[in-house]
Amino acid sequence: MKLYKYSLALMMGLCTFSSCGDKLDLTNPNQQTSSSFGETADDLEESVIAAYNHIRMEGTYARVGYNIDVCRGDEVWNSSQVWYMPFDDLNEPVTDEIGMWSWRDWYYTINVTNFILSRTGDDNAALSDRMKRIKGQALFIRGLAYYNLVNYYQTPSLITSYDAYSSLDGLYGTNATYDEVVDQIEKDFSEAMTLLPSRDAGGEWAKGRATCGAAAGYYARTLMQRHKFSEALAVLKDIINKKYGTYKLMANYGDNFREGPSYENNDESLFEVQFLDKDSQGVDDEWTPVNTSPNATQGHAIESNFCPGAYGGWADLSASPWLYNLFKAERTKTGSLDPRLYWTIGTYEADWEGFENGNVGYSQPMSANEPVVTNNLNGGLPIAKWTNLRTNLVDKVVTGLHCGINLRLMRYSDVLLRAAECENEVNGPTQQAIDWINEVRRRANLNDLKLADFSSADKLFEQIANVERPKEFGCETGRGFDLLRWGFFYSADRLQQLKEHGTFRKTLDDPKAPVSYSEVGIDPMVKSSYDSWLPGHEYLPIYQGTLNANPNLKGNSANDGIDNSSDFFSRGWKVRPVVDLSE
Repeated sequence: MKLYKYSLALMMGLCTFSSCGDKLDLTNPNQQTSSSFGETADDLEESVIAAYNHIRMEGTYARVGYNIDVCRGDEVWNSSQVWYMPFDDLNEPVTDEIGMWSWRDWYYTINVTNFILSRTGDDNAALSDRMKRIKGQALFIRGLAYYNLVNYYQTPSLITSYDAYSSLDGLYGTNATYDEVVDQIEKDFSEAMTLLPSRDAGGEWAKGRATCGAAAGYYARTLMQRHKFSEALAVLKDIINKKYGTYKLMANYGDNFREGPSYENNDESLFEVQFLDKDSQGVDDEWTPVNTSPNATQGHAIESNFCPGAYGGWADLSASPWLYNLFKAERTKTGSLDPRLYWTIGTYEADWEGFENGNVGYSQPMSANEPVVTNNLNGGLPIAKWTNLRTNLVDKVVTGLHCGINLRLMRYSDVLLRAAECENEVNGPTQQAIDWINEVRRRANLNDLKLADFSSADKLFEQIANVERPKEFGCETGRGFDLLRWGFFYSADRLQQLKEHGTFRKTLDDPKAPVSYSEVGIDPMVKSSYDSWLPGHEYLPIYQGTLNANPNLKGNSANDGIDNSSDFFSRGWKVRPVVDLSE
């Protein structure tokens, strides 16, 4: 489903109007307010579309809100050395307004969903099927909003009642604890699972709307953030067993990164953000949180951030040499490169001659003698995902909010690898865990893993965390969320591993070459993003301007430089030690 261009008049519903003469009181149908709008299912359907529209804002998934987590991961570094720099260095100052954009735009989204939920009531049994689906979508989108807020800002305000906006005091929310927010996220997703149909219902439920499968997938993700592995495993097994709809891996990995009805909302997708396809865009780049123009482009700018200047991109982010060489370390059964490399990193490789679209970047041939680098000054490996670098659909990057490739936020391969991780956490290495991993590996034509090669849960975790997941999801958002739940910032050997993974050399000569952390401090062109991490800054600080405007709000661990390791371990959680997979 491609989202239509509805005006977000709902946002104006915070105001109420009164008349001083009842007998002369007239209702203007063109001037809707919160007291006159939202009383019918048709009204609430429009509000649902408004909520979906808000997850396509700069601070949600159209640019900054998506890329902040990409930067937190060890698979990407900031090749522009300007834009996103503090997020890549994990030391963002409290005065950086860009760090507030996700906060701002997710609360716009929450406002819309709270309005819908204020009109649907608490008695689900009394709702019609249509109203159940309206409520389920609102719960899913609110859960998604808080899932991002709590994993970015740690202690955001928890606002679940639309009535809270009826007074100025209600707007001055206080910090909730991490657990209070995650409790609400679990509640929203688990309730949405009971109200929404599966994608098997067809129509719009298979073309972009949130379904019970999407809610189940995010419910499992949320449980895993708090190490509730047994509960998450049960949900993931239900998804695999088709309780929440039918999902399967696409035969071609690249079908997850193309635009168009033949590829988007495919059988592998549990949930994706809908962007307008090429040639169906508007003309206005709307960088504001309002997005009310009927001429809005309704595309995203991830392509602009990822693509090299040679193709018209902004060259902000680059794939890490660690990720590239991880791909190169293992060949397929036929001796060729892992096909996922083609769709993840935009380098010239002899293996790509005759493969898919070949060694073509947009419409330009790529040369082994003149490799395309991300940035003309700092080098780097171009990121191919969420771009048309490999598709030949357009001849160059159309910068701004114009890319029409839907961002797949959750794929069935994630369900399989998470199920394997939970199985390993609950039961240790088992054949079932290996089977789920091998299902993902077989699409890439890699040799099967063998249970006999994994003598401990620590070793299988290492394989999942630092081989299988990076190669399947490299340069997609989500790695930063994983690092939080794994506690990698709170263990000396894991932090050192992150520093090694995050090491890069600014060079135009050979951005593919492996680079060693031991060169940091010796070669001025070699750096590791994680060297500048400050305790507490695995989260984003709450913007100082927001704190100044709200006397009830306090800073989080990033604002105050608080080490979160004691809280992590006091919960009984553990950080698995680094294991050498070659032994």
